[in-house]
Amino acid sequence: MNKNQLLKFFGYKLIRFLILMIAVSIFSFVLLDLSPIDPVNAYLKQAAVSEAQRQILQEYFGTNVPLTTKIFHWLIDLFQGNLGTSLIYRAPVVDIILEKASASIVLMAISWLLSGIIGFLLGVVAGKNKGSWIDKAVKVYCYAIQSAPSFWVGMLILMVFAVYLGWFPIGFGVPIGVRSTDVTFAEWATRLVLPTLTLSLVGLAPIAMYTRNELIQVLSSDFVLFAKSRGEKGWNLVKNHGIRNILLPAITLQFLSFSELFGGAVLVEQVFSYPGIGQTAVAAGLQNDVPLFLGIVLFSAIFVFVGNLLADLSYYLIDPRIKEKEFND
Repeated sequence: MNKNQLLKFFGYKLIRFLILMIAVSIFSFVLLDLSPIDPVNAYLKQAAVSEAQRQILQEYFGTNVPLTTKIFHWLIDLFQGNLGTSLIYRAPVVDIILEKASASIVLMAISWLLSGIIGFLLGVVAGKNKGSWIDKAVKVYCYAIQSAPSFWVGMLILMVFAVYLGWFPIGFGVPIGVRSTDVTFAEWATRLVLPTLTLSLVGLAPIAMYTRNELIQVLSSDFVLFAKSRGEKGWNLVKNHGIRNILLPAITLQFLSFSELFGGAVLVEQVFSYPGIGQTAVAAGLQNDVPLFLGIVLFSAIFVFVGNLLADLSYYLIDPRIKEKEFND
């Protein structure tokens, strides 16, 4: 992998990223403009104002200009890093997203790591013991959890561990009446456990089933049968010939799950009243905060794009056999 190939790869990804952001921006803006949401009414909240004052607000929010003009000004502001002012928080959208996203990224990062590691291990164990009670238990769990909405799993965990057992707080990022700057690490961590547990339990099912099926397929291949004929068996056989062939696609699948991870975080944060980007997105949608909602849509697009980019990079870092081929394509 030389410097020119690396520049070519990242240049191609940069062009795709710019096209994606422009397309998402225009599409989201058009959909919100066609919706019955009126930023002026959302800002006034049924307050009585004169027609002159309403016209001033319409000019401020740009609702009295053609759609093409709105899109043009929106894109200009976007490239300048200006996403407008949130109607809920009365603060720049960029500042709100940075503040809320930091809490969500911690939640999603821990959940992503746990779901990937535990899901992969469960898949390996189930695949090695195909047809056993362990394999059947893993399959039943994966099928059940994939059929259940993440918010339902979250409410179930909330009722069991917070309401009935009382082991953890019922929600929120900090105790009521305490400033976030005054919260201890233990108080913060205990309120992160249940949301993290929910996202992890939901996220590990796809990777576990995929790993199981891939391992079963690898263990039934000709080269593994040849290895068995030479006396290899048990976990040594799985480690030497199974894991190395399923690790790369499993990691790629895990990186590609960023979109599902973000969607699950939106619902889970709402269940546990966790002050992250997901709960903020729901609030922006319910309270007609168009600038904030558009900003969160762009953030989610960036988040998913980064996941896909990391999935591509995992090929070049893990499997040296395809580095040159992919970079030269």
